[in-house]
Amino acid sequence: MPTVASGSRPGPVRVWLMAIRPPTLTAAVSPVIVGSAVAVRDGVFEVGPAVVARFGVLAIQIGVNLANDVSDFRRGADTEQRIGPPRVTQQGLLAERDVMVGMGIALALAALAGLYLAAVAGWPVAAVGAVSILAALTYTGGPWPYGYHGLGEFAVFVFFGVIAVAGTYYVQAGEVTTGVLAASVPVGLTVAAILVVNNVRDIDTDAVAGKRTLAVRLGRRLARAHFVATLSAAYLAAATLWLVGDFSAWTLLPWLSLPLAVAPAMAVVSSVEGASLNAALRATARLHLVFGVLLAVGVAQ
Repeated sequence: MPTVASGSRPGPVRVWLMAIRPPTLTAAVSPVIVGSAVAVRDGVFEVGPAVVARFGVLAIQIGVNLANDVSDFRRGADTEQRIGPPRVTQQGLLAERDVMVGMGIALALAALAGLYLAAVAGWPVAAVGAVSILAALTYTGGPWPYGYHGLGEFAVFVFFGVIAVAGTYYVQAGEVTTGVLAASVPVGLTVAAILVVNNVRDIDTDAVAGKRTLAVRLGRRLARAHFVATLSAAYLAAATLWLVGDFSAWTLLPWLSLPLAVAPAMAVVSSVEGASLNAALRATARLHLVFGVLLAVGVAQ
């Protein structure tokens, strides 16, 4: 295992922040905000379930990040040739066992949140929570890691888009409406865009490691087009909420974030090397958060 010289080794807090990857945690914030905003519009908002739902989704996201750190290292996807942000297991900053313990704690906290929400809203919440935790563990782990078979973007769209938004609404309202399902679509698309950038950046190293992400399967040119198409679909989905749904024209608010989409889109389309996409990845995560906040304001009207 590679190690880091003691003089350059970051402190324990910094190391765990590197493992948790705070820039990616917007994926766990926006869906809960949007789901709660639809609940506000429908007059069913409940503070307790909304707060616990946000905590639960955040804990699952942290668990996913920690699980990926170890699993990608074990499978050879994270090596010294890695061009993305540093991974703590690969760099020897944390032992595999420590990262796995951290993952277990995060998912246990998510399970506790799920138990509270199940007590509030019934057994369907427990079932969805169990499936979400299983998905977190098998994304890059287990005998058939679906993230290695081109299903990562679809899973992110489903779990951090549809399920997270609709689930947040459900634990407050006790039902899922067509309105909240429609509102989940643009959220799922913008969070999927984050993974698209990540996979375009890592396309060469993933191919060598046998990680058949969607970007690897499509090839660089089509993967770039996929990113632009995903972002474009998100904006069109937001507009559709007003044009054919029962939301007001306020759902056009996310279009104010369009300038934030230009830089990452241009970077993905024109990049010649993966390392140049690190900034695009952060910019896409920031776009996802701003887009989600604006969408939340729009759907609450």
